[in-house]
Amino acid sequence: MPPQQPEAPVAGLRAPPPPPSPPRKTGVWRIFWRIIFVFSIMANVVLLFLLFGMAAFFVMGKGGPLIEEVVQKGPSANKIAMITVQGIIDGRMSQDVYQQLEQARQDSRVRGLIVHVNSPGGTISASDQIYKEIRKFRTEKKKPVIAFMQGVAASGGYYTSVACEKIIAEPTAITGSIGVISWYMVVQELLEEKLGILPVTITSGKKKDWPSSFKEPCEEQLQYKREKLIAPAIKRFTDVVAEGRTGSLTPADVNDLAREAEIYIAQEALEEKLIDKVGYLDDAVSLVKSMAGIDKAQVVRYRRPFSFSDILMSRQASLPKLDKTTLYELGTPQVLYLWSVY
Repeated sequence: MPPQQPEAPVAGLRAPPPPPSPPRKTGVWRIFWRIIFVFSIMANVVLLFLLFGMAAFFVMGKGGPLIEEVVQKGPSANKIAMITVQGIIDGRMSQDVYQQLEQARQDSRVRGLIVHVNSPGGTISASDQIYKEIRKFRTEKKKPVIAFMQGVAASGGYYTSVACEKIIAEPTAITGSIGVISWYMVVQELLEEKLGILPVTITSGKKKDWPSSFKEPCEEQLQYKREKLIAPAIKRFTDVVAEGRTGSLTPADVNDLAREAEIYIAQEALEEKLIDKVGYLDDAVSLVKSMAGIDKAQVVRYRRPFSFSDILMSRQASLPKLDKTTLYELGTPQVLYLWSVY
């Protein structure tokens, strides 16, 4: 069959129009989507920086700069910085005090320091480190530094206070306790009789494990501890106090006070010449201003910014743990500048 030929157009009729092409995006829409794209990139960049910042903040934790908090208003051109020594003195507090002093040292507007002490003391090394840093600030900056005692400022708390030129204590403050305390636990009966554990210790010398938590000490061991640990520590303490209270106390006076390691309420401490004045924070501020030769000043203190590590550490601290470090601390004699009531 021959192929069909296309029909010829009928005269007078028009061919149908071609189908419409799909609508194209106008220039306005194109610009809109480009703006959305740019903003999405910027948002992702900002989010990335925030994540890095949070990670750094979490990892650095307490290593960042301190926040300056105004305690008493005044001209910021003249500042009095309060250095806080609060709680049990240990290595962590020593680092914290060092950072506070370093921030005050770098601020040329700081005219003097108030070392705010509310501590029963702590480890010998940390107390001595804080003492050294305060003395170093006084030597380098030649600015007035006074101690303000509040609550309890005994033993290591007093040790750090005598690094200052003057000492003021609130009427209810407790201070003194110039002395050394050492303690450890003997668990021989618990291990052998209750748990059936017999500890075995091998040493290279007779005195290597003196004193030991695994056996009751004899008098020779206790005397050895007094000579090797207690005597040097109390000698250092009395020397520091005699140096810090030059003009008020003689070395003999300090030795007499250390013999009983007595604590004193503020008025008693004043009578014993352990402090210079009974008063309040306003009195401490007035004294620093007078010593610095200024009429008005802004009083500031330093504190750490909040960090996520604070939450983590507080949770960890609330959980009891019994690891090698804890066992070592329980079994090792602790020699402390600490007023202990337990």
